[in-house]
Amino acid sequence: MARRKEPTARQERLAVELRKLREAAGLKGREAAALLGVDSAQVSQIEFGTAGVSGDRVRRLAAHYACSDTGLVEALVAMAGDRTSGWWEEYRGALPKSFLDLSELEHHASHRWDVDFLHVPGLLQTEEYARALFSYVNPDFPESELERRVEHRMQRRVVIERPDPVPYEAVIHEAALRIKVGDRAEARAQLTRIMELSEAAHVTVRVIPFELDAFAGAGSAMVYAGGPVPQLDTVVRDGPHGTLFIDAEAQLKRYRTLFRRVEAVSLEPARSRDFIHRLAKEL
Repeated sequence: MARRKEPTARQERLAVELRKLREAAGLKGREAAALLGVDSAQVSQIEFGTAGVSGDRVRRLAAHYACSDTGLVEALVAMAGDRTSGWWEEYRGALPKSFLDLSELEHHASHRWDVDFLHVPGLLQTEEYARALFSYVNPDFPESELERRVEHRMQRRVVIERPDPVPYEAVIHEAALRIKVGDRAEARAQLTRIMELSEAAHVTVRVIPFELDAFAGAGSAMVYAGGPVPQLDTVVRDGPHGTLFIDAEAQLKRYRTLFRRVEAVSLEPARSRDFIHRLAKEL
């Protein structure tokens, strides 16, 4: 099997999970190689995502590693056998890798949570809002580059608009709703878009108002994508040096707790819709 030059985040995640299972079993790479009848270099490539692995080999390794979590094993087998070539592939080489990795992650997510304090979450953005954001971040973007990013962001919305949509919950601070990223008409259209989407049975939007006392959670912004089993959940955050994909078990637990905390203090969905409606009327 040919080596991959640039594994996707999903391929790297499978590699990381297989390495975790081997290390939990107390085995060295060369011992895992002997179990499969291959050389150590191939196991190293598998565990870095630069080489693929079959579902049968995943099961063999899990058995040798004495992993009794059948749900996790079957989820890893499914990842190993996944040959999805999604719509995002048309942007490979044209957009940063993190854009494609996020699209693939969303496509496979079992559920999705967003928390945002300064911007409307990407899946809820209008085309005009997204264009204003991208053009402000880098005003030197060529028009073609800007339009590719806007088009990609609009296509990402398929996960909540397709026939089998991902259950989606967004917690948005009032600040993000009040900041006029575009002009007044565009701001009103963005709020209307959020209200329309929030009427769908699989979409829940909650608002954190300015008037809330004792709220110190403004650092809790996140994209949380549920996996087929909790161990395969992923948190995505924008860091100073780019997009971060977080999958360490302790960190996942921390972000689940943070999400439940901001969810608990936010307005109920019906009150949130009324709140957004009032903001739109003010424009």
